[in-house]
Amino acid sequence: MSDLPPRLRLDKWLWAARFFKTRSLATAAIDGGKIRLNGSQAKPAREISVGDRLDIGAHEQQWTVIVRGLSSLRRPAPEARLLYEETAESLARRAQQSEQRQLAPTPGADIKGRPTKRDGRQLRRISRG
Repeated sequence: MSDLPPRLRLDKWLWAARFFKTRSLATAAIDGGKIRLNGSQAKPAREISVGDRLDIGAHEQQWTVIVRGLSSLRRPAPEARLLYEETAESLARRAQQSEQRQLAPTPGADIKGRPTKRDGRQLRRISRG
């Protein structure tokens, strides 16, 4: 591991750590302000290093992680998890959000695609109260 570069592009690291499926999705999230590096906005080409703190908003979830390793290659998920350490506050927040989604799911969240007439009637009934 000594041949790894001491710094790596932010978008490439997010892709390698498996927060996003493609680098272009990671770049779009960074440009959209969903990624914060050490508390401030970042650009996709910004270099990160071990010890940096990232606030990541992706897929309706929020992570706060500390960079623990750098890799420019996308590896299997168990290896990718070694690249970062999630903070205790972030773990607790995500667990609470998951529990809330299970107890009170968003109305219509299970409907995929365009609603049928029946689905539309059910949604209108729910929204009227």
